[in-house]
Amino acid sequence: MAAMTDRAVRSLEHLRGSASTARVLNLLRVWEENGDSRSDGAVRNPEWAARPIFRTPALNRALIIKHRLRRNEFDLFTGRRQVATKVVIPIEDDDLKTGGRYVFVNQIGFERAMMEAFGVQPTHPDIETLRLIDRLPSLDPFLLREQLRRGGLDPAPCYFSISDADLQRMTAFVRSEIEPLVTLSLGGDDSADSRDSAARMAAKILSNTPGNQLDALRLTLRLAPEQYEEGVFCWKGFLYYKWTLAALLTDVAAVAEAVRTIRPVGKVDAQAKEYIARGRDVLRGRIIKTCDEVSRTLRVYDDAYAKLTQEGRPIAFRDFLLDAPSMFSRLGDQLGAVQHIVSYWRFRFGPGAPAVNVEELMDIFMDFETGLLGRGETADMAGRVAA
Repeated sequence: MAAMTDRAVRSLEHLRGSASTARVLNLLRVWEENGDSRSDGAVRNPEWAARPIFRTPALNRALIIKHRLRRNEFDLFTGRRQVATKVVIPIEDDDLKTGGRYVFVNQIGFERAMMEAFGVQPTHPDIETLRLIDRLPSLDPFLLREQLRRGGLDPAPCYFSISDADLQRMTAFVRSEIEPLVTLSLGGDDSADSRDSAARMAAKILSNTPGNQLDALRLTLRLAPEQYEEGVFCWKGFLYYKWTLAALLTDVAAVAEAVRTIRPVGKVDAQAKEYIARGRDVLRGRIIKTCDEVSRTLRVYDDAYAKLTQEGRPIAFRDFLLDAPSMFSRLGDQLGAVQHIVSYWRFRFGPGAPAVNVEELMDIFMDFETGLLGRGETADMAGRVAA
């Protein structure tokens, strides 16, 4: 495992009090709020212990971060990738100023590092759980919950920052999107029985429950079982993102405006002043551009779905499901970065939050801008500022 740099330690401190976001799974905070973090060792929420994400205690108090790789980190992997899953283990749970150690999931020597640091054998279930999480483009709680369930895991609700109301709204939204296709594939009419059958089948799709009706939908789309399973998972991912973007746009506009006007406290030298001025324009531009690109990708789904349900052209939607995994990864990178910006900004600059100094503001701008880099772009900006 590698030790953290001074800047990374500062970033770790910033993350300590914030809730999980699409880029960060803050299991340390989940432990503090639900686990045995009290001096008497009592567990606040029994479900936290009964249904953990990880069986290894240190992992179950870690910070899991979707990290955009810097140029000097590319060689840690055998293949080219832009985003990696970073597992950060604080040295002291109650004092993040002491820093932490980290490992990237599936980096060269990953299994050896896990064995040396935690005594976790390569065959330990936590290794596969980390790899399940690594396959996700973001840590959006809906998708994380779905992915872990696909892997046979059902962690307690406290591990996911999803309110019951949001879960109900999300489920209702996805069901309303799915039912027209289900009705079409069943050849039903608009009768109450047909609607009920469609609702039941949509619920099975949402819960990954096997059954003959799902085979009927797969056969309608002429997909092999593994293509269907992966395509439907990514389809639900598109629907989650579509719902998320609609709910996020107002907050995104507010953050973009706040980026333009925020002022740090204390002395600001000429170099910092120049960077912050440039960072305002570049960051606002990247936020807007990323949201536009997300909207365009979601329209690919909308167009394919309309061709199927309104024009009776199943091949268009079949092609979408086959292409969905590659689009899903890119979509998750982009929307996850925007979600993280909104969530972290709300946490750091909410009512009662302390004023930000110039060094911290530069770190925040740098982190946000790096997260919004497109694939193929490298973090030259971060290197220049740090130099």
